[in-house]
Amino acid sequence: MKTKFLFLTCFLCAVFISSAQEYQPQVGFSTETGAKTNFKKNKAGDNWFISIAGGGSMLIGDDNEQASIIDRLNINPQLSFGKWFNPYVAFRVQLTGGPLVGYDADRTAPELFKQNNIFGAAHADLLLDVTNLWAPYREKKVFRLIPWVGLGYAQRFENQGIPRTESPTLNGGILTAFRLSKRVDLNLEVQGSLLNEDFNRIYKYHLTDFIAQGTIGLTFKLGKTDFEVIEPMDYTLLNDLNSQINTLRSENEALSRRPVSCPDCPPSVVPATVVNNYAENVVYFRLNSSKIDANQQINIYNTAEFMKDNKTPIKVIGYADKQTGTSTYNLTLSEKRAKAVAKELIEKYGISSNQISIEWKGSDVQPFNENNWNRVVIMTAGK
Repeated sequence: MKTKFLFLTCFLCAVFISSAQEYQPQVGFSTETGAKTNFKKNKAGDNWFISIAGGGSMLIGDDNEQASIIDRLNINPQLSFGKWFNPYVAFRVQLTGGPLVGYDADRTAPELFKQNNIFGAAHADLLLDVTNLWAPYREKKVFRLIPWVGLGYAQRFENQGIPRTESPTLNGGILTAFRLSKRVDLNLEVQGSLLNEDFNRIYKYHLTDFIAQGTIGLTFKLGKTDFEVIEPMDYTLLNDLNSQINTLRSENEALSRRPVSCPDCPPSVVPATVVNNYAENVVYFRLNSSKIDANQQINIYNTAEFMKDNKTPIKVIGYADKQTGTSTYNLTLSEKRAKAVAKELIEKYGISSNQISIEWKGSDVQPFNENNWNRVVIMTAGK
């Protein structure tokens, strides 16, 4: 019994090790939505970006609405840099500034007084790519929609005798990215910044001043540009293996409490001949696969050794689970699995093809109650 417990424990370790060695990660894409996918943590130098953009800005508030829109427009350059932590969350810092025209109607002159302001601002933002969050991640997506929010600081420099002003800012906007190449995106962005009401030194008892901006620019990606999906664990299989281990532990504990000897018991009668020419082994397969994993080779090897020792024929029967695929598709898949095991017995372990008969049941026959366990080939010898 202790040997059985040790073997099962080693088998569990082999499952983990071989899975890690043979797993081919999904790089640059996911099959589930980003919110349901686990991504490998990127390195410190990966997934950085820098953006250069330019466009227009407009100061909204106080007496500015009395001027035409054309007269209120300003040239607005932008420089941004940041990092994507996964396909849908990023952090960036954006620098912006330039002329910022304002108007004051409280002057004694008959016309609006034009403020030729110069300002500079910086803000730190949290970006959320909703196209990779709510849909499967694809590095090669042509279009991405990225809303964002941030906090920052703005300063209006002294000009025309009007003293300097400064203000914290609450920022928000929408960034749209169009993929031009692996390392270059075209960006269109609209955003707004809320500031203190006295930012332009005009007091009209409004709650805030507001700067609206619209820009177009290019983003250049630095370092590694894609993300890697982490293989999910099969928790049903892990729980079952843990349950088997706990059962074996309980049996071992019960056996350890038995007396070493039983002098009052009559001696056991040993039969003259013991014949055991029956063995059954299984080979488990991954979902939608007929490839034999390295950790399953021990079962094929044991079956081959049994056949050599007992000169017995074997029946190899393939199955597929019922919850995936059609009945017709699963019948073909179970055939491939059965033939893969038979081929391994013949070519790797030297078993004669005359000793092997092959059958496949598809998903119409389910040997086990647990659906995932039915992705198997059962090898029956001497029955």
